[in-house]
Amino acid sequence: MERTLIILKPDAVQRGLLGRIMARFEDKGLVPAAIKLMQVSRQLAQRLYAPHQGKPFYPGLIDYITSGPVVVMVLAGPRAISVARKLMGATFGYQAEPGTIRGDFGLSTTFNLVHGSDSPESAATEIALFFNDDELLDYGRATAGWTSKPDEA
Repeated sequence: MERTLIILKPDAVQRGLLGRIMARFEDKGLVPAAIKLMQVSRQLAQRLYAPHQGKPFYPGLIDYITSGPVVVMVLAGPRAISVARKLMGATFGYQAEPGTIRGDFGLSTTFNLVHGSDSPESAATEIALFFNDDELLDYGRATAGWTSKPDEA
């Protein structure tokens, strides 16, 4: 079972979109393995976005993710990373397809509602920034057999 880190960013929290966004992931069949509401410190933001350090948008990215509370979650499921990224849509809301989270709820090039890991390596690194191993749960759902077959994982 693959895991990915998802962050519902300050604009998602402030706009009251948490339930609607989380439902998209659950409706698709991804299972929450950990969830927390928190304020991201500048130090943690710098670690999260270290790959973007030195890029022109980096300072604004740090300011944005630390500007208010976020919901951080680990989602698990077959191909969780690619499935979550497809559900999120293109980075800029005005470019994202209708039916995606950003396509349905976003217009901005700055406020893009949600962060998702882009590879198994980044997922492992990012998850470890926010959660200890003992905070991550593995459990099955009665509906799991109806969303994917074991050989599809």
